[in-house]
Amino acid sequence: MRLGVLDIGSNTVHLLAADVHPGGRPLATTSARSVLRLMRFLTPSGAISDEGVQALESAVRQARAIAEKENVDALLATATSAVREAANGAEVIARVEAALGQPLQVLDGETEARLTFLAVRRWFGWAAGQILLFDIGGGSFEIAAGSEELPDIAASVPLGAGRSTLMFLPDDPPGEEAVERLREHAADVFAPVAARFFALPRPAHVVGSSKAIRSLARLVGYQAPGPSTGSGTEGYERMLLPRQSLGSWIPRLARLPASARQELPGITPDRTFQIVAAAVVLHTAMTAMKVDELEVSPWALREGVLLRYIEDRAHDDGR
Repeated sequence: MRLGVLDIGSNTVHLLAADVHPGGRPLATTSARSVLRLMRFLTPSGAISDEGVQALESAVRQARAIAEKENVDALLATATSAVREAANGAEVIARVEAALGQPLQVLDGETEARLTFLAVRRWFGWAAGQILLFDIGGGSFEIAAGSEELPDIAASVPLGAGRSTLMFLPDDPPGEEAVERLREHAADVFAPVAARFFALPRPAHVVGSSKAIRSLARLVGYQAPGPSTGSGTEGYERMLLPRQSLGSWIPRLARLPASARQELPGITPDRTFQIVAAAVVLHTAMTAMKVDELEVSPWALREGVLLRYIEDRAHDDGR
């Protein structure tokens, strides 16, 4: 069957369509996204403004039309931190569901982390052993770890790239003092979380997923020789991101205006405003968790939603 996942995040509304079957790897057929950066539309009360909701409705209708054109058998619509934490979240959900013509599943942070971990586990395979996962969204930062298909611990903290930019780095360029304030805040947030994860075995693989981490890996990381450790597709570039290289780039990124950052390798226009915050938060997380290097996963939340749906459907059909 052909499934579609509509991921309504803090930065984008992203539709992924894929041909799937139980026990098989999802084969993507279409990927389409609208860049919204919903954090820009937050009012002082924490609500998404009417302008922002209208932009969201338009993006959802566009994605629905593409899904219908692609003959998607089922559309799995999910929303993450920007919608779930908005002061007017109930109204936003109702309007999105009206535009979709179907219910919207709003994921809490821990569920988001667990589904992303599932996708990463399937990509890297059982032989990868203990995995520690970092995932940066626009509103939240997810961490998960374990040796099984689902993590032993999953956590979500309010340190997404968009949220951190608005709260700590609103100026362009942000300047060293603002970067240091974000670093100190992130360190305080990560400290108790890291203490929980230190109780687990040391990871055999540290993995980063999300567009922000892929962008940073293309900027400061390097392509590793040999095939990926996972079940990936032909032609996939295995990218590694060292903490030391990331840290050395942060002062340079912070001095550049956003218009100049998009000229750097791997930094797309839709990430240029948030990439400094993403770099600072990721570097702080790696420091707190004593991680020297991570490997980039091309699979993340959307693939996790697909995989979970396939498994649940196969289970129901087997009754």
